[in-house]
Amino acid sequence: MSLEFAYYPGCAAKQVQKEADWAARAVCKELGIGLHAMPRSTCCGAVSLRESKPAFSLAVAARILSEAEAQKRHLVTICNTCLQTLSHANHRFKNEPEILEKINGVLKQAGVRPYEATIKVFHLLWVITDQFDQAVLRGKIKRPLNGLKVASFYGCHNLRPEDIYDSKAGDHADHLDRLVTLLGGKPVAFEGWNRCCGFHVMLSDPLEMRSMVATNCLNAKESGAQMMISPCTLCDMALNAYQGVAERTLGQEIDMPEVNFAQLLGLSLGLDAKSLGMDRLHVSAQPVLSAHGVI
Repeated sequence: MSLEFAYYPGCAAKQVQKEADWAARAVCKELGIGLHAMPRSTCCGAVSLRESKPAFSLAVAARILSEAEAQKRHLVTICNTCLQTLSHANHRFKNEPEILEKINGVLKQAGVRPYEATIKVFHLLWVITDQFDQAVLRGKIKRPLNGLKVASFYGCHNLRPEDIYDSKAGDHADHLDRLVTLLGGKPVAFEGWNRCCGFHVMLSDPLEMRSMVATNCLNAKESGAQMMISPCTLCDMALNAYQGVAERTLGQEIDMPEVNFAQLLGLSLGLDAKSLGMDRLHVSAQPVLSAHGVI
């Protein structure tokens, strides 16, 4: 399979978690993985649109998938929620031809190319761990993690429901742990590795969201982790940007550095920390990374 993809970073990576996008692009450039822009793509609509206006949600997803298909490339994203939304739609299009026909009728009215349901949807993490030659990747490591204890927070939207994905790992996923091991780190198992980060109740129940952030981070810390990594821009936002808010709300110190997986991989590849957006983190990872010779 050619490692050339239509790249769909998602809204968060364009506006808030820009460092995840920068790191993804830098890592792929270093590894020779092609990420091709999708200039006409819009927000995926996320879960809220799928629940409130399911037909509209499918049309939005078909429009995005069609743009990737027009490039004759599979689609890759760095957001778990975008991954779930587009994978859910793609699964329906491939298994319910009558739905695809109806949605293509909507696209036709809007002057949009019909979607033929020929492409797959991947997470960039899956591409790097499952499709890229791991021996080659290991040979490119310039700054190994030297035993850094890393808790992999997978989140939920890249795992469930398992049958919609073009990676069948589901709740048995080990992509992040395999990457940490390859980079010379020590994966740390902890309760909550596959739970929601809290982002999706940020507005509807902010106190619960902050409690979820604190619980996830403290579980990792109490299990011996020195750092957390995530494959998702929304998880990054919750666990890093809102960690301080969670501390103040609960009156308890957390102090758990969290970075996007592409940032940690980029550092190990020897890429410049600032170009990976490491200076944008709300909880600095500098001390622990310096102690292990990664920065």
